[in-house]
Amino acid sequence: MFVQRVVVVEPRRESWTVLDEDGVPVKPVERYLTYLTDIERSPNTVKAYAHDLKDWFVFLGSRALDWQRVRLEDVGEFVAWLRLPPPARDGRVAVLPSVEGHCSAVTVNRKLSAVSAFYQHSARHGGELGDLLRSWQPAGRRGSSWRPFCITSARVSRLRAERSVSKRRASIPGC
Repeated sequence: MFVQRVVVVEPRRESWTVLDEDGVPVKPVERYLTYLTDIERSPNTVKAYAHDLKDWFVFLGSRALDWQRVRLEDVGEFVAWLRLPPPARDGRVAVLPSVEGHCSAVTVNRKLSAVSAFYQHSARHGGELGDLLRSWQPAGRRGSSWRPFCITSARVSRLRAERSVSKRRASIPGC
């Protein structure tokens, strides 16, 4: 899969799409990205969402999952998959525990936001989505239940770093 720039001649506007291995647009993603372009989202936003949804569909393909039948647990596995370095995502390369995560919390949050908005759009337009949207209920004003998990994860990492600094200071005489 890959992301392709699209230029519509009349009226002149730029958009992006996701193509499968045969160079054919992925229809549900195409509908959503067209919608974003039609409501005049920035081409950079559409491009970022195209890359995020490409990652989602590559992940689904690697697990032989139907995008309309995914579960909330699959979204959690997607987060773990995003943290892996790209060569390790297909399972042919082992990753040592000391390797840093590939995607930052901010990037993961943006990708989850794109996936969430994609599914909400699909549901509004009659897509049958199984139980995913019932279990992925809005938690805040931005309409996403995954944010607390990611924020908690970031806070835990920050607290661990702060504790480490505190322990080092305590071991230095005069501190």
